[in-house]
Amino acid sequence: MNRNHPLAAIFGCAGTTLGPDEFRFIREANPFGFIVFARNISNPDATRALVASFREAVGRDDAPVLIDQEGGRVARLRPPHWRKSPPARTFVERASVRGQAAAIEAVRTNFRLIAAELTALGIDVDCAPVADVPVPGAHDIIGDRAYGGDPTTIALFGRAAADGLLDGGVIPVVKHVPGHGRAQSDSHHELPVVAASREELERTDFAPFRALADLPWAMTAHVKYLAIDPDRPATTSAYLIENVIRRHIGFEGLLLSDDISMNALDGSIADRTRASLFAGCDVVLHCNGDIREMEQIALAARPLDDEAATRVAAGDRVRRERRRAGFDVGQAEARLSEFLVG
Repeated sequence: MNRNHPLAAIFGCAGTTLGPDEFRFIREANPFGFIVFARNISNPDATRALVASFREAVGRDDAPVLIDQEGGRVARLRPPHWRKSPPARTFVERASVRGQAAAIEAVRTNFRLIAAELTALGIDVDCAPVADVPVPGAHDIIGDRAYGGDPTTIALFGRAAADGLLDGGVIPVVKHVPGHGRAQSDSHHELPVVAASREELERTDFAPFRALADLPWAMTAHVKYLAIDPDRPATTSAYLIENVIRRHIGFEGLLLSDDISMNALDGSIADRTRASLFAGCDVVLHCNGDIREMEQIALAARPLDDEAATRVAAGDRVRRERRRAGFDVGQAEARLSEFLVG
């Protein structure tokens, strides 16, 4: 095991603590990072201890720990220990009353508050913002997680969310590149297939991601786009990752797969791992905490390569440079409350 070249994988765990077998596995596999879900979270002290145990197992204080904390229905931290954060759509709706500028500032404030909650636990990466463009009739897996249906507005609000996280020292992960908004099904259960033309996709779905292409991390969509690659979803399509995500969109940061345990992908967990990394994902994400699946990923995955390590370092540099001091949580909560109810 080489601590300088961790496995190109992000793992979770089954419960609120690392069991002995999980600790031994993580110590040996040395994954790049970790992710926590609601099943792993009970109270702040226990969550801090779990995050610390992840890093202890791999012997790297800088091992990233991720969470999906968007607000609304996608929030792993919830009351009574944490604030209830609104879904993305709320800010768009309030913009019609308070104005777009006020709404954008409220989004930034909301995610600065989220960053404060995360860093208090040792969590340093948030899988947000959602930059997908939903269309009428699409599956509601995105729904109110999106900042409306206009690509320009989505990009503006997505930028504000990312800025709020970076202000607080948390790396944002823009998702789901190159766009999940047209999906007619939930990729947790089956593979969505999109038949729109490439011209239409570039004009709408891809546009927010182009506007946010300078962000440090992004997550792929388990979606097949027939006009681009009729055989493979974005996560496992070398053609799409190179020609759409890297070239057309211009994203140069760290590219994560979405959760490879989702049913949108076919083949074994090992097959999915190899296919995702071969296609151009820098890191595979595995979320369900099943140690048997993680063991198969550990056998199939490669170490983080030099190009990916450079992207990681660039993201860390952005976080350090962008972090702002002197944040007053109480004042921020009051401003956000006034925007939402005033």
